[in-house]
Amino acid sequence: MRSCLALLRSVATIALVASCASAAAARAAEPIGQIETLPAQPGPHWVWVSDILLKRAALIDADGGRFLGMLPGGSGILAPQRSRDGREIYQAETYYTRGTRGERTDVVSITDALTLQPKGEVVIPPKRGEYTSWVAGSALSDDGRFFAVFNMNPATSLSIVDVAERRFVAEIDTPGCSLVYAAGPRRFLSLCADGTALVVTLDDGGREASKTHTERWFDPKADPVTEKAARRGDQWFFVSFEGVVHPIDVSGPALRFAEPWSLLSDADRKESWRIGGMQQLALHAATGRLYALMHHGGVDTHKAPGTEVFVYDVDKRARLERIELRNPTASFVLEQLAMPPGGAIDWFLQRALPNQGVARIAVTQDDAPVLLAATAFPATLAVYDARSGAYLRDVSEVGIATNYVAAP
Repeated sequence: MRSCLALLRSVATIALVASCASAAAARAAEPIGQIETLPAQPGPHWVWVSDILLKRAALIDADGGRFLGMLPGGSGILAPQRSRDGREIYQAETYYTRGTRGERTDVVSITDALTLQPKGEVVIPPKRGEYTSWVAGSALSDDGRFFAVFNMNPATSLSIVDVAERRFVAEIDTPGCSLVYAAGPRRFLSLCADGTALVVTLDDGGREASKTHTERWFDPKADPVTEKAARRGDQWFFVSFEGVVHPIDVSGPALRFAEPWSLLSDADRKESWRIGGMQQLALHAATGRLYALMHHGGVDTHKAPGTEVFVYDVDKRARLERIELRNPTASFVLEQLAMPPGGAIDWFLQRALPNQGVARIAVTQDDAPVLLAATAFPATLAVYDARSGAYLRDVSEVGIATNYVAAP
């Protein structure tokens, strides 16, 4: 049976690859030269999809798969953030005079949210941290005034930009602590190697007013937390390598740490379920539904892609359902064949082709939210009903190497 299955896979792969070119050529060409303005109110299912090889972040409507526009951004991962009033987009970017070498310039770009045209930029120290996920690589203060960019050169620090006055304010050292999360009108927090958090408070001008360490709230040796947190109002939710949730309340003068709770039951652990991926958490604020990307794996597989999404009620600390994800490799091949999902060929591909899993998830924040599941190679984006878990559609040709997905 194994030999037969291997033969079937080989034959199917050869046939499908051979037909990809003709299928792509048969597609109608898209009209070019259209210049449009986006509506003031973002669509409920708009999503940013960044591509590290194309060096841009594309804005896509997940309902119909239409590309609405894109933002270029130089080298590294791009993570666009919309201003509190919805009029502008802020993005940390890196450029080299020789493309991949030469003099380096880091900037925070300011883009008009309706036209996607540049409005300005602020030069910051050429130290922007670059790493695989770039979750928490930058953050906008809760009052929308200051934009913080995480630096690692290799010393760690934060570059603070006043987006209202369009100026670089200061670089604040964060020794032993990394990344940046908004934690109040003029406050940010960073994760520290000793299991504490560093809380940086700014004055009215954006300079350092205070810098304090919290109590130790996780054990970095026994079970460290990942940086891929999700936020709901004044609460951040961090998850450890072993699937333990650590809630942090940032509403008061001092951070408060709630009792941790586990995503996994004893039965789940016996079956080797683990949380993993490059963007492994998503949270729908209105319902308190937490989405966690899961896979079968051993110790230190916290970056491994997932094949299912477990859904939890954060108020009840209970699992509600499990969503089985489609095989992204099979979906990509089906797309190249210009064939719709469903039917015998789809059924065969979903089971015959290797399943590499999904690396990134996000969820929209409307009353009828969708769950977005993305892979890097090949670049795919699947859309699911976030309430029922039902598969809805794939967005075709999202790019070459997806490395960041976010709902505005």
